[in-house]
Amino acid sequence: MMRDLEQQHRYEKAKKRVENEKGFYTHLTVYIVINIILLITNADIIDDGLKNLGSWHLYITPTLWGIGLFFHGFSVFGKYKIFSRKWEERKIKELMDRDNF
Repeated sequence: MMRDLEQQHRYEKAKKRVENEKGFYTHLTVYIVINIILLITNADIIDDGLKNLGSWHLYITPTLWGIGLFFHGFSVFGKYKIFSRKWEERKIKELMDRDNF
């Protein structure tokens, strides 16, 4: 019984993590697509070519939205630092299991 509850808790935690990551990647995709469209439209690339790309006002939306995207990413991945002690221990165990050290 206790094992089933623990397994259910682990499943719910993993499911929540996957949903959070999926939400971030969706946000990132929308950010890229919308900002490319905005850049092409606002710089008038179709008519004027690349000469308007130096205008600073073109980068306000991507910059501010990018800051928000950064914090969204940090809220999803920040707790799981890539090179944390847990990561090191997990990687060592993975290598030992794989290479039969």
